[in-house]
Amino acid sequence: MNAIDVNNLSKSFRTFSRREGISGSVRDLFQRDYRDLQAVDSISFTVKPGELIGYIGPNGAGKSTSIKMLTGILKPTSGEMKVLGFDPFLQRKEYTRHIGVVFGQRTQLWWDIAVIESLKLLGHIYQVAPADFSKRLENLTGILGMEEFLHTPVRKLSLGQRIRSDLAASLIHNPQILFLDEPTIGLDAVAKDSVRTFLRHINREFKTTILLTTHDLKEIEELCDRMLILDKGKIVYDGSLYAIKNLPGLERQIFVDFKQEVPLSEIESLFPGKIRCSVEGARRVVVTYDQQLVTTPHLAREILSRWEIRDLTILEPDIEDVIRKVYRDGMESFGDESADQAAPAI
Repeated sequence: MNAIDVNNLSKSFRTFSRREGISGSVRDLFQRDYRDLQAVDSISFTVKPGELIGYIGPNGAGKSTSIKMLTGILKPTSGEMKVLGFDPFLQRKEYTRHIGVVFGQRTQLWWDIAVIESLKLLGHIYQVAPADFSKRLENLTGILGMEEFLHTPVRKLSLGQRIRSDLAASLIHNPQILFLDEPTIGLDAVAKDSVRTFLRHINREFKTTILLTTHDLKEIEELCDRMLILDKGKIVYDGSLYAIKNLPGLERQIFVDFKQEVPLSEIESLFPGKIRCSVEGARRVVVTYDQQLVTTPHLAREILSRWEIRDLTILEPDIEDVIRKVYRDGMESFGDESADQAAPAI
């Protein structure tokens, strides 16, 4: 059984546009101009148990709205969803015993009491057996390094400490799925690295299924083998990080440091019309190419077999540039082959 099954899930909100000026406000009293805002538009995907998936998209793409539907906070306008066999909205009370949720800008802890007291209250709410609670608390406290602030009121915690406490709170009842909506927002580099290490640990050691929403693409590269990209309420990509970096139209670069004079024209003649070469420094050539036209091993092999070199560096497409291109131009910008590579069998 899949951990998550989503089929044509949609959510729209009815809003009204306020007219400008005093006369507009008076008119709004008698006749309002309503319109429907489509936040999520017929998305479908599945998640297997134990997957760690990056769920990304620009602001307003529908990420948080779909997370709120999957956690039972919002009722869908249409479509179907099953998480661990539950309907998240209709079976919310029983369902929430099996999931953990962290919203980066909101806390589930009690503001004026110590972290340990909040965790005890949550353990009581989730009806965690005392022996299990003690074991999980000890485990989470050690992994997250919470010993120094476990007895500190939440209001006195730093942001990084509060996020670690929220992660512990979301896992104290040993959920099968963890939903994370911007869990590292506002954290410094050290705190972010600590959270990433923790997420990697619980995914590998406890096989916890994780759906991670973030704007930090470094987190996606370090944690996720698969990602879902949303734009304007629709899923525009569902596949691996490797596959999206190898879509047609993305260029790579090889930096070659030669021992002798730079053979620029000779390199270009190896693959006429398929590569571009430029000189950088005294004996360095930068070769720019499309992996779909010339493979990296082939290009490197041809250069190494003909000339003596001091060093060779391969520069992969930057994930931020790839995602930015998807947001700006859509998957159509990658050519006809992109549709086959965008949604591989998972």
